[in-house]
Amino acid sequence: MLPANVTHAIDLGSGAGLPGLVLAIATGLHVDLIEADRRKASFLAEAARTTNATVAVHAVRIEDCTCKPARLVVSRALAPLPRLLQLASPLLAPDGLCLFHKGRNVETEIASARKHWRMTTEIFPGDTDPGSVILRVSQIAHV
Repeated sequence: MLPANVTHAIDLGSGAGLPGLVLAIATGLHVDLIEADRRKASFLAEAARTTNATVAVHAVRIEDCTCKPARLVVSRALAPLPRLLQLASPLLAPDGLCLFHKGRNVETEIASARKHWRMTTEIFPGDTDPGSVILRVSQIAHV
């Protein structure tokens, strides 16, 4: 699912570190964790220190983050797809892709997003719940 050219990723609304912190620990990728809630950001910083994860914690709103764009943007349970694309697109490298953990309404979210976005989508079964999926979005362009 991850392309070979990904060397750095961005996790939108990192919360407790899923999936960004886990991705950094499991793969060694550098991951920018964006989390506006300062308590959660403090937890992420301590978890990164404890695990030696290669992450940078940004305690800012996603819209205010000035991270270098990445070829991979991830998120779990943050917002409907049209909003996620709006948040992700400024942080996504031109040849990048997004992996979003979504639920049962993924087809409805895709249809809604297509009103304002062109994109290629692929849906993979999720492991956390029978109705959960991983949505792979690439070739993203605002219409």
